[in-house]
Amino acid sequence: MRLTILTICLLAFFSCTPKQQADLIIHNALVYTVDSSFSNTEAIAVKDGKILALGSGDSLLKVFDAKEIVDAKGQAIYPGFIDAHAHFLQYGQSLFTVNLYGCASTEEMVARVQKFAAEHPGEAWITGRGWDQNKFPGKQFPSNERLNQLFPDKPVVLGRVDGHALLVNNKALGLAGIKPGQTLTGGSVETKNGELTGILIDNAERLMFAVMPKPTKNDYAKWLVAAQQNCFAQGLTTITDCGLGYKDVDAIDSLQQEGKLAMRLYVMLSDAKDNYDRFLARGPYKTNKLYVRAFKVYADGALGSRGACLLQPYSDKKAWGGFLLNTQAHYDSVANLLAGTNFQLCTHAIGDSGNRMILTAYNKYLQGKNDKRWRIEHAQIINPADVSLFGNASVIPSVQPTHATSDMYWAGDRLGAERLKGGYAYKQLLQQNGWIALGTDFPVEDISPFKTFLAAVFRVDAKGYPTGGFQMENALSREETIRGMTIWAAKADFLEQETGSLEVGKAADFIILDKDLMKIPWNEVLQTKVVATYLQGKRVHGS
Repeated sequence: MRLTILTICLLAFFSCTPKQQADLIIHNALVYTVDSSFSNTEAIAVKDGKILALGSGDSLLKVFDAKEIVDAKGQAIYPGFIDAHAHFLQYGQSLFTVNLYGCASTEEMVARVQKFAAEHPGEAWITGRGWDQNKFPGKQFPSNERLNQLFPDKPVVLGRVDGHALLVNNKALGLAGIKPGQTLTGGSVETKNGELTGILIDNAERLMFAVMPKPTKNDYAKWLVAAQQNCFAQGLTTITDCGLGYKDVDAIDSLQQEGKLAMRLYVMLSDAKDNYDRFLARGPYKTNKLYVRAFKVYADGALGSRGACLLQPYSDKKAWGGFLLNTQAHYDSVANLLAGTNFQLCTHAIGDSGNRMILTAYNKYLQGKNDKRWRIEHAQIINPADVSLFGNASVIPSVQPTHATSDMYWAGDRLGAERLKGGYAYKQLLQQNGWIALGTDFPVEDISPFKTFLAAVFRVDAKGYPTGGFQMENALSREETIRGMTIWAAKADFLEQETGSLEVGKAADFIILDKDLMKIPWNEVLQTKVVATYLQGKRVHGS
């Protein structure tokens, strides 16, 4: 056990004085502080939402009295998990739509839509998310024929698992004015024999979103509170929400100010003129629960829908290399614009071509080592010649380990064996700057941070496949993974002085687990339960 210097001083000072008052003391625990030396201790004292002291249980109980004293019974305590890349608002919304995750066929997808429609007859639009054609026989995009037959008068909009493609019926296509042969930059409207199939890829989705109903304040409250409850149950205390509009931010801020939403959020604003107009002049916005300091740009689409931009054609679709979602001039102009501000630039980049283009722009404007903390979100397929561009300009790789274990079944088909070696290369990326931010990308992937830990350390999915792990040369150690889910994720959000580790003066954001992630075998990771979640010293999950 190790004590901080400040704790030792406090204990010495108060040893001959009456007990000091704390709000909470948790003792008889194995506390992983995740400080610079990854030290352990036994007890935590909390006051006014912050960590007051750390040390042995006996020492703290001699010095402090508390309104609440908890015996952790030897269980492990970690800093609250931080998801460095997620879609908190979208996740909350998805909880009230058709759940299409895990569908094994188009028929199963349609059946789920029918069931939802029967249970929600008053819905003007039917929306859902989670289908993945890679799980269907033949691995081909579905068509909307059956949806047109079942719902001729009600619009149906169903999002692919990664959010980079939609399947919509003819009613919805008509409302959006989408016609066969329509072309646009960075997206496609799919047709077959001159007829619309209902598949809209990447920027083509915007044509549909433009005509869909806008959320009300009650919608925001319903979605966000539901999302928060599920996150707290998973031990998540801070979420990075990637790509919101200023109206979304206003709704979140209002709910937090009213005390209806407690989750700490770091927000990336979408790459849109109205967001720049709203925030650039006034600068970053910060409260004790909300930090808006970033803009998110999309370089390319997803590998699963073949929208990721590759240097060479797809191995399973000759003469097709994906596409950029905007012009190179646009990405250069955004980098130039934000380089002179305190805003962080975060870019979604999947393919090796998309990553090269964005990394080149970053290096052009960052000009060497810096603390701007510009990020590449996903950094999924990197050409070996480009890996050093992360370190050269201190670019943060923000990765989602479960993407590797989800994609490994078909990524080799898309890329070929040699190119796949530059994919999901988390250890190589970590070595560039000495740290890496980890997230889930939920609802694209499961919300569980334990799946993140399993995929990062053991490189297997929930079933333990593949034996021995997927490309284990890029596995992270247990300590690296915990840091990536806590203090490094906080650092990626400019929050490392406030949260991400258990140190005196920081927010008392921590979790109690029934198993110790630093010790258990792989097959117990997903069995781990969150006994309690504390946010600023208040228990928000558990009894």
